[in-house]
Amino acid sequence: MKAADQAPASTSSAPAPTARIPTPDRAPAKGVHRPAVDRLRALDGLRLLAALMVCLYHVAGKNGEVAASWHQSPGHMFPTLSRVATYGSLGVQFFFVISGFVICMSSWGRSLGDFFRSRIARLYPAYWVAVFLVGTAAVALPVVVRPLRADEYLVNLTMLQQPMGVPRVLGVDWTLWVEMRFYVLFALFVIWRGVTYRRVVLFCILWTLAGALARVADNPLTDELVMRDHAPFFIGGLALYLIHRFGGDLLLWGIVGMSFLLGQRYSVTAMWHPGAQGDFQRDPHVIQLIVLLAFATVAVVALGWVRWANWRWLTVAGALTYPFYLIHEHLGWFAIRVLHRGYGLSPYETLALTVPGLLCLAWLMHRFVEKPFGPRLKRTMSAQAARLKAVTTTWPKA
Repeated sequence: MKAADQAPASTSSAPAPTARIPTPDRAPAKGVHRPAVDRLRALDGLRLLAALMVCLYHVAGKNGEVAASWHQSPGHMFPTLSRVATYGSLGVQFFFVISGFVICMSSWGRSLGDFFRSRIARLYPAYWVAVFLVGTAAVALPVVVRPLRADEYLVNLTMLQQPMGVPRVLGVDWTLWVEMRFYVLFALFVIWRGVTYRRVVLFCILWTLAGALARVADNPLTDELVMRDHAPFFIGGLALYLIHRFGGDLLLWGIVGMSFLLGQRYSVTAMWHPGAQGDFQRDPHVIQLIVLLAFATVAVVALGWVRWANWRWLTVAGALTYPFYLIHEHLGWFAIRVLHRGYGLSPYETLALTVPGLLCLAWLMHRFVEKPFGPRLKRTMSAQAARLKAVTTTWPKA
């Protein structure tokens, strides 16, 4: 499935965590000062913006299942809006750049175990609830989405359905598989030895070269491991966090520039297919511009130019992003089917109720699932890891 037809952002991207900055292995550039605890609320706002871009794409910027829910192509129903909405799929690029930035920030000073426990506690509780909600809706209204068999549904609870070749309950979770591979690569090559400036830079350079070589090799396994089409966005985000933390230099900006040049190429080749989208066509120059904006907006945050955007509501916006991202696609189609075809609301009235309604549901998931169960799951895993460590240290040595 091409990226243009896949549902993104990724984001699975968690809200920008508070990172306590330890003594770096490279001194910050002259004049650069970073506080010990740095909450970048602007990133929270960018994440929700990316999620809304993706949502707009799924309800008004493509054909397929959503056209069946509308009973005709969104291109006919929204002749102007649809021409903008079709570019919403590029919200994925925003998610991946932000993810590279946030993961580098949140993993600094953490052990490998702490990192993975944090990721599991962050991703799985809301994900399981989203799988339950969409699976239940598919059973209740199978004309919108076909319900999966029990064995397929259960595999989806692992988040490994894509490599297992199992149909997805959530169309958007292809990006979670991309994110998971990024976490594993970064953990194995950087976090397990301790995150430092030099190790992150080396990782960025080697991953960029590996992506180029993977394209030459053209091997499916190599592509899965290296993620040649998605890697530039994560790499650019990693380098932008180093710029935020230490100040910019020619090497770091060179990595960001290289990542943009490769990323825009991959995005154009994946998403520019004149006529392939039926009523929807994308201009390659617009694709390039949006990819540039993805890097540029995170760069603005990295440079501290929007430190004034420190409103608390942005933190709430960031907290809504992940659950909203998980549920918006399929539940949005269900809402369209019910409101537009069931109750006869106009297309714009349907959108005006569907998107805020999904945001409200996302808030409920955050309030009653993520907030209580995420930290509890993390504490349980940490306690079990501590007990295991205590037991193993008492074993007699051979």
